[in-house]
Amino acid sequence: MHIRKATLQDAEAIARVHVDSWKTTYKGIIPDDFLNNLSYTQRTDLWTQAITQQDHYVMVAETSEGEIVGFADGWKRETNTVPHSGDLTSIYILEAYQGKGIGKQLLQSLFEIFKQLGWQKVLVEVLEDNKTCD
Repeated sequence: MHIRKATLQDAEAIARVHVDSWKTTYKGIIPDDFLNNLSYTQRTDLWTQAITQQDHYVMVAETSEGEIVGFADGWKRETNTVPHSGDLTSIYILEAYQGKGIGKQLLQSLFEIFKQLGWQKVLVEVLEDNKTCD
C-alpha cells in the first residue's frame, strides 16, 4: 500500500471512497434515504475544494495498481479554539480493505504533518454507533 499526499486528480477517486464507505459504515446508523442520495459529483466538488486549500491536509492510500482505497484528512476548524491543535476530520477506507492496517498508515502520515505544524493535540468527532471504532 502506498500512502501519499492527495492531488487534484484524486478528487473523484476520493469522492467514490467517501460515498461508498458511508454506505457501508453508516448503514443502520444514518437513514437509508440520506445514504442513497449521496452524490459522487457533490463529493468530488467537496474534495476538489479541500485539496486546493493550503491549510487542509489530505492523504490517500493507493494500491500498487494505483487504485485509491482510502483517505484521511485534517485541518484546524474555525470552531477549534484549543491552542496547538487541529482536527482529524475524516478517515475512510473501502470495506474490502478495512482491517489491514491502512488506517494506521494514513494516520501516521497525516500526524507527521500535524507534528510539523506544531500541533500537540488532535480533536476527533465520531458517531457513537460507528462500528469501526471498536
